[in-house]
Amino acid sequence: MLPTPDLSHLKKKDYEHIYEPAEDTFLFLDAFEDEVPFLKELKPTISLEIGSGSGCVTAFVGKIIGESNCLKYCTDINPRAARATFGTARQNQLSVDVVETHLVDALLPRLENQIDLLYFNPPYVLTPSEEVGSHSVEAAWAGGIDGREVIDEFLPFVKRLLSAKGAFYMVVVNENKPDDIREIMAQDGFSSSVVKTRLAGREKLFILKFTRV
Repeated sequence: MLPTPDLSHLKKKDYEHIYEPAEDTFLFLDAFEDEVPFLKELKPTISLEIGSGSGCVTAFVGKIIGESNCLKYCTDINPRAARATFGTARQNQLSVDVVETHLVDALLPRLENQIDLLYFNPPYVLTPSEEVGSHSVEAAWAGGIDGREVIDEFLPFVKRLLSAKGAFYMVVVNENKPDDIREIMAQDGFSSSVVKTRLAGREKLFILKFTRV
């Protein structure tokens, strides 16, 4: 069993401004632990986490794929989260490039079809549309109508980002209509599977995995 990344450098006051690791975070870690054989075979040369928050997931994945021959990128729209991710990488002896940007605005077209491993724990909570687009901690959860507004904005980027062998992982809840998301991605030429599920209170969480057909 792989250890949870060391987040001891982050204090209670930090979590007033960034997303504190919760059930969805830990489900993501468990899913990636299950995916170790696949990730070892994939041997990614470039990985990218969208909305890295505390940097917990990136640090965990970084330990799986190792330092050699893999450039690790993260993005977050929240400047405090970008700094937290950088600090978490340093705390866990990892080299990560953190970019403060909306989704992947600052990375395209430079990284087009270059990402072997892409992953995103998006803002999936059902909220009024006007709550979407914050640059503070609310950006981590406010998903708008059906919790899908940021998800739907991001999905078209997947085919532009992923390499031919690449894999994309995403956290969703039942209210996001996972089957609908899988159908949208199928139309873009991706096969999909549910890697892991878990009940968290009244929420049913899913980890979806997409690869090119």
